[in-house]
Amino acid sequence: MELRQIQYFIEVAKREHVTEAANALHVAQSAVSRQIANLEAELGVQLLLREGRNVRLTTIGRIFQEHAEKAILAIEKAQVEIKEFLDPERGTIRLGFPSSMASHILPRVISAFRAKYPHINFQLRQGSSRQLIHDLVRGEVELAMVAPVPTDEKEFAGEVFFSEKLVALLPIGHELSDQPLLRLDQLRNQSFVLFPSGFVLNRLVVNACQQMGFTPDISFEGEDIDAIKGLVAAGLGVTLLPEITLMESIPRTTVKIPISEPELTRTVGIIIPKNRELPPSEKLFHQFLQEFFSNLDRFRS
Repeated sequence: MELRQIQYFIEVAKREHVTEAANALHVAQSAVSRQIANLEAELGVQLLLREGRNVRLTTIGRIFQEHAEKAILAIEKAQVEIKEFLDPERGTIRLGFPSSMASHILPRVISAFRAKYPHINFQLRQGSSRQLIHDLVRGEVELAMVAPVPTDEKEFAGEVFFSEKLVALLPIGHELSDQPLLRLDQLRNQSFVLFPSGFVLNRLVVNACQQMGFTPDISFEGEDIDAIKGLVAAGLGVTLLPEITLMESIPRTTVKIPISEPELTRTVGIIIPKNRELPPSEKLFHQFLQEFFSNLDRFRS
């Protein structure tokens, strides 16, 4: 079995079309068909069903595709790690992050890191905490910044860098917008704009509301911080957001108000895999993060 055969098969399986796969690979269609035929002959099974110009995977073909993609990913990672061992300061960091860190924390950290290591590149992947954990376990990212930080997990280790408060964001003309502090149950009869269920920020807010004796009326859901801010600014509801997401960008027609009860906080940090060693460039970044937030804590103190 040759690496080329596996690469050709994955491309055909992804596109379900031999000609399109050949064009993407910049090789002749006959070469792709021949290599896949050789692969099927060696395995002794049919991986693809031909349907005119299109193809579709057989049941065993789908099983082989899953393992083949993992194998190619492992080979690509090995190539990257070899290059990084030769020169860790010219590698690539595969980092996951949630949208709540996109506007302030992440740019600040990466900017400071690139000032020290200008030749290291980043492959960034944004997603919910659940998706980022999935990507980390599968090896699609090597580190993920998350909030809150999971602890006592078998497949990855969590490290907390700091804690931050959640605050209320209200339209500026709201009846409670002039209050210096809010108890969460004062928002009992309001429409909420939140992240969808499955997102950690949704769970934090819903659990806090239930702790105060009510279930929030969620009128709108959005996966983007700026979209949620925009809906609040339009007067379509209220929300609770991490304070750091409002440090540099608060819509002019909104007001942020601290929550006095209950105290709402989330931990912010990073997760790394337990079952594999970080590649050299990722190690540099992990060490940098530890120093960066340690210095930040000392400055705050």
